[in-house]
Amino acid sequence: MADELRIAVTADVDVVTARQRGREVAAQAGFSSGDQTVIAAAISEVARNILNYAKRGEVQLSVVTNGDRQGVIIVARDQGPGIPDVQRALEDGYSTSGGLGLGLPGARRLMDDFDVTSAVGKGTTVTMKKWRRMNA
Repeated sequence: MADELRIAVTADVDVVTARQRGREVAAQAGFSSGDQTVIAAAISEVARNILNYAKRGEVQLSVVTNGDRQGVIIVARDQGPGIPDVQRALEDGYSTSGGLGLGLPGARRLMDDFDVTSAVGKGTTVTMKKWRRMNA
């Protein structure tokens, strides 16, 4: 895995920074402008969740090559309250904050690989990947 870029998320401005850095990393990895926008949107969703639920955490960005494809890996991590029912949190419309309940399910739809691990009282880690074929 290439160098990792870490962005602390503790305020609204950090969500914007994580989104912008994600777009930059995706551009450097050769993603189209459309895919850069998709990646930035997914980062925005998970970073916003860090602020809303845990108040602080981090977003880690890196580029990886796997065979004939290259990808961007985003890991959003916090030590917040955790998600009691991850499967339910991934359902459209489910929200514990009164929102639309589209954040995690929306981010999952935007990315190629998506995984959530969470422990109540210990925090949540969301790992997302977007792939592109090299020389495509």
